Amino acid sequence: MRTTQVLTGLVARRFFGTSSRIMASGKTLNVSNINPNVIKMEYAVRGPIVIRAVELEKELANGAQKPFPNVIKANIGDAHAMGQKPITFIRQLLACIANPSLMETDKSLPADVIEHANAFLGSCGGKSAGAYSQSTGVEIVRKHVAEYISRRDGGVPSNSEDICLSGGASESIRNVLKLFINRNNAKKVGVMIPIPQYPLYSATIEEFGLGQVGYYLSESSNWSLDEAELERSFNDHSKEYDIRVLCIINPGNPTGQVLSRDNIETVIKFAQKKKLFILADEVYQDNVYAQGSEFHSFKKVLVEMGEPYSKLELASFHSVSKGYMGECGMRGGYVEFLNLDPEVYVLFKKMISAKLCSTVLGQAVIDAVVNPPKEGEPSYSQWKKERDAVLASLKERATLVEKAYSSIDGISCNPVQGAMYAFPQITIPAKAVEKAQSRNQQPDFFYAMELLESTGICIVPGSGFGQKDGTYHFRTTILPQPELFKDMLARFTDFHAKFLAEYK
Repeated sequence: MRTTQVLTGLVARRFFGTSSRIMASGKTLNVSNINPNVIKMEYAVRGPIVIRAVELEKELANGAQKPFPNVIKANIGDAHAMGQKPITFIRQLLACIANPSLMETDKSLPADVIEHANAFLGSCGGKSAGAYSQSTGVEIVRKHVAEYISRRDGGVPSNSEDICLSGGASESIRNVLKLFINRNNAKKVGVMIPIPQYPLYSATIEEFGLGQVGYYLSESSNWSLDEAELERSFNDHSKEYDIRVLCIINPGNPTGQVLSRDNIETVIKFAQKKKLFILADEVYQDNVYAQGSEFHSFKKVLVEMGEPYSKLELASFHSVSKGYMGECGMRGGYVEFLNLDPEVYVLFKKMISAKLCSTVLGQAVIDAVVNPPKEGEPSYSQWKKERDAVLASLKERATLVEKAYSSIDGISCNPVQGAMYAFPQITIPAKAVEKAQSRNQQPDFFYAMELLESTGICIVPGSGFGQKDGTYHFRTTILPQPELFKDMLARFTDFHAKFLAEYK
């Protein structure tokens, strides 16, 4: 499975040129002596295709003539960039926290917004969001996160001391994976990740010098997990790596599946049998659309299964970037630990203290998410209306996207049960595969680049996420608003028909 080799070469050539030319420049830091893991790592969601999309936007802005009027960025789950409006309660709270004088001068602000803002500021140094927080985060926010988790999980206890706030879930995920770097081991520590996977994992594993242990999701059964496949992956890699981590993304990115409780129990039993530390990426927990699908947190299932499963080590993650909020740029997230060795936790907190703290305004958004307006409070009605409208619209678009792509010749798409993406499989003609190989490109990368240059639509090739050999996919978001999606689909359908005709 080659998911990053071609992209690595493209990026290296684009930004660095040749090593000899860099060395000739006399720079102290150059490609020949930089951390080699930085060269190897790739993050396809913002890779060469996206870089080209940005260039095309600039060319259009400068008056260049293209066969399309604008670039449609369907590559990333950035809701606000795709036209989603911010939730009023969140932005009012942020405004008051950033500029407390508004609470005295703006008489239109609801009383509960002012109450929330004052409670948050009261937990900040000097009652200001400009002060550092504790490295683990503002105390009242961690308390509210614990209460939120307990409500979500039907009363399963949560302790605020086990929760650390961070700049989005990504920072916490990277911080936890960093704990497994150990140069003294004879073998690299192996991290089991789903294939397809979110490239944060493959990129971070490469950057940190860990070992990627991919297990395939079952596309034929809507990207579910199979115990036999977990066993195969573990056994195939156990000689090379000291496998100690199992990562799960639920709801799935890029695949959009929602794991059943039975599937989660299977994973937990496997982790217990192999003595694995579980990383549960649950940032899409509010994004469940399909009838019969339901989000179950790994923590809740693990605890309810009882011993020995309830003693497993678990780190679970959430973020303000997804859900109904879509506050990607605010960079708010958290990790909750369960059964972590107390001495390890002390060292984890020491490690994150070197970065002082995550952005305090991002922590304020987390607070708004886990402690939203309650029924009977002034902001509740509008907050509920806005939240429900966003989730209903996403549900509608999830169905629309799946049906639209499945109706196109040569493309099949599983139902989008949750999250914000579809991961259609595409049939690429043999002549197009040969053309791609002649350019030293993956066929789906070639397809995606041709699509971008012809239509302005930016998607991410499946090879950036990983896929079974001989299959080709692409990830597209369900975030474009209805009118933009109709435009995107028309462009896509026309391009695809011409592509098949050219290479048949």
